[in-house]
Amino acid sequence: MSEETIAKTGEKSASKRKAAIKGASFMAVAGLLIAITHVLVRDLSSDVHPIQIAFFRNLVGFLMLVPFLLRQDRVHWKSKQPKLQFIRAIIGTCAMLSWFTCLSMLPVADATAISFVTVLFITIGASIFLGEKMGIRRWTAIAVGFVGTLIIVRPGTEVFGPGAIVALGSTVFWAASMLCVKVLSRTDSSVTMVFYANVFFTIFSFIPALFVWSSPDQHALIMMAIIGVMATLGHLCMAQALKLTDATVVAPVDYTRLLWAAGIGYIAFSEFPDVWTWVGGTVIFLSTIYITYRESQRGKASSPSVTPSTTAGT
Repeated sequence: MSEETIAKTGEKSASKRKAAIKGASFMAVAGLLIAITHVLVRDLSSDVHPIQIAFFRNLVGFLMLVPFLLRQDRVHWKSKQPKLQFIRAIIGTCAMLSWFTCLSMLPVADATAISFVTVLFITIGASIFLGEKMGIRRWTAIAVGFVGTLIIVRPGTEVFGPGAIVALGSTVFWAASMLCVKVLSRTDSSVTMVFYANVFFTIFSFIPALFVWSSPDQHALIMMAIIGVMATLGHLCMAQALKLTDATVVAPVDYTRLLWAAGIGYIAFSEFPDVWTWVGGTVIFLSTIYITYRESQRGKASSPSVTPSTTAGT
């Protein structure tokens, strides 16, 4: 091997390391922003209905993305699968509304730990509805992940209450939404999907918000604006992390969402997850990491567990 080849190989390796560090940093920041968003939702939900908060989150996010969308070619504004875009938006809205509702009922860290199960439902759904083949190792990883879920919610105990059920329901809705995205990505661009999601999410969340509407004061309006900004920035940071490096590199950093949620939740509400939440969350997360690795080995798209669109309805 010539010195020139060695030098080029070294430069390429250094570039990959630099990209990996940047990607991990963006993912850590995303975890912090999303954790703060969840804590703010939980705090504000004592004064404003979580469904109304979800509408304002969507509205602010849409307004932030309007300049970007207007700069895109209008060909992206037309979907080749409008019916599926519509269905995906309805399911995604249900995911977001149920997620914001569960945040008003559960400690943030507990909800965050449960949210990691989303990728397991996506993987199962992809096998059943999209015909994706899975080997025994991935089925085993899924089974292990659901054991982690049982450790957290502990059916038959007081922990397994309405909040945990709503949180699990949100993960099912979000998994279904992401299965729609998998199909839509075959014909529609990412810009098209962002456009339809933001428009429809805002409209569809406004309708149920009307039934629980209350006139927010100035403080509530500011809080909801901050929630919308932080959630949108958190998703953009996740997207940038996945753009810079492989999902297998940044996926472990996604675990910081639980750490941030536990720390900020303790500061804000004196809530700290019990040992079972930590154990169950870790088991779920390790199983999703393995699934991420297996998908990368098969040359598939980045794992859904760490993409912006699957961060549990935020």
